[in-house]
Amino acid sequence: MNILQIIARGIIKKSFNLSVWTIEQFHDTQIYEQKKRELVNLPEGTLGQDIAKCLEENKLRLVPNYESHDLKHVLLDFKMTPVDEIRMQAFMLGNGNYSVPSIMIFIFGFMLLPDLWKTFYFDFKNGSKSKPIKTWSIEDYAHCQTLTLREYVMNYSKSESQKEFDMKTILKISSYLAVILGTFGMIFCLPFLFSANMLDLVGAGFPFVGGAIIASGGLISLSNLTKYQRKLQPEIEQKIECNVNVISTKP
Repeated sequence: MNILQIIARGIIKKSFNLSVWTIEQFHDTQIYEQKKRELVNLPEGTLGQDIAKCLEENKLRLVPNYESHDLKHVLLDFKMTPVDEIRMQAFMLGNGNYSVPSIMIFIFGFMLLPDLWKTFYFDFKNGSKSKPIKTWSIEDYAHCQTLTLREYVMNYSKSESQKEFDMKTILKISSYLAVILGTFGMIFCLPFLFSANMLDLVGAGFPFVGGAIIASGGLISLSNLTKYQRKLQPEIEQKIECNVNVISTKP
């Protein structure tokens, strides 16, 4: 790696460490330490125990309210490194996880790691072919065998209804980008709206209104997509539950 690549990876690592530290300041970490100890006592080869082992090997703790993040690292076999963190976000975007944090983290890494754009593309493609896991939690899957669960996710065959649902992926990503870019445009133009120069007011006023319209359009689109997804969710969750009963190690 050249010096720029080393610096980029260092920036990503320090940014994540700072984010985790900030989150921990507002939560009781003892609760999550207890949860980690419970995971250690699960049977060998289960996802819960593998998560606990991974955290111990990397000298990390469960991040409050982000436990599913560690689940995905272990389940998808992404290491807890700056590069694999961005790769996992690329996979999850392809998998249907269009949350603002996921998009922002990926954009952050995408800009800093141009040497891995091809890798990110393949991770995104793999995510689009895999079983949707954005709603999976440690509580539901800790007792499942990791290797069996991983194979189930990676070798997932989509039904026709789910393929139809995936056609809305581009629209959803576009909606998030509209919100982000529209908001950024508004923030960029805001200082000029307080200028005493009429040219500044006119020049910034129209882009500010345009940004507001774009961001609002994105929010409306996301609202409509969320309503549509809620209608499909009961059927999807029922299928997931049936499959878990097959692969779980619970007695």
